[in-house]
Amino acid sequence: MKQKHQTLLLFLLIASIISTGFHYTDNAIFIARYPEPEWFTTSGVFMTWAIMTLVGLIGYWLYTQEKFWASYLFLSVYSFTGLSSPAHYFYGAMSVFSLKMHALIWSDALTGLLVLGFAIWSALLNKDWQK
Repeated sequence: MKQKHQTLLLFLLIASIISTGFHYTDNAIFIARYPEPEWFTTSGVFMTWAIMTLVGLIGYWLYTQEKFWASYLFLSVYSFTGLSSPAHYFYGAMSVFSLKMHALIWSDALTGLLVLGFAIWSALLNKDWQK
């Protein structure tokens, strides 16, 4: 059963890394088109994605090592890589965003929610840490 959970988590993490990779790259390349705080920079966007992706991968590794509570912490922090994407809407009207931007933002939000959902499910409902 543990292997199935590890595989599911890996699948969710890969989906999130791909989604955020596309979005953060698009955001960095087309930074002038995205409504966001003025302090956002191309290098800052790439650095944030790289660091947060590392946090997610560490979370996965901790899960495979059965260090569940540390894993849940890292995975929860990582999930904000995607969950924070809709914050773009605080800086511009919906009409300012292209269809591509909307798709990337909501793909991130969904995959971030799935990673966070996995951590909550594993900790509170399935209680992997007790097995």
